[in-house]
Amino acid sequence: MPIDVIIYHNPDCGTSRNTLAMIENAGIEPHVIEYLKTPPNRSRLASLIGRMGITPRDLLREKGTPYHELGLANPALSDDELLDAMIAHPVLINRPIVVSPLGVKLCRPSEEVLELLPSRQRGAFTKEDGQRVTDAAGKRIEG
Repeated sequence: MPIDVIIYHNPDCGTSRNTLAMIENAGIEPHVIEYLKTPPNRSRLASLIGRMGITPRDLLREKGTPYHELGLANPALSDDELLDAMIAHPVLINRPIVVSPLGVKLCRPSEEVLELLPSRQRGAFTKEDGQRVTDAAGKRIEG
């Protein structure tokens, strides 16, 4: 039975690439949404945030974005104002977000995705930076 997994992905992001590779290493072909090309609408983004149990501020990305230029560090900004900023500038949405039958999560670090996958890794997995995540049997390496 196919497993429905969605990843909001940025192919230029190493964490996002590692997360996608771990999903595939579990034998799952996810629906890949390159959110910078096809951003979620406001209601979808609000729903994802709610399902993750975080706030819009928790999902804001600072590095490589107009975060500071837009004054988004201001603690007086409302959740609605932060959502508006992410809709206007999707690069402000941190990634990758993974949706699976087991939940929704911002997968930073990328190993967080393992909690969302109903099937084990099919073998060893090593992240792009050389960090080993699973051994040859697909068992997570702690540390």
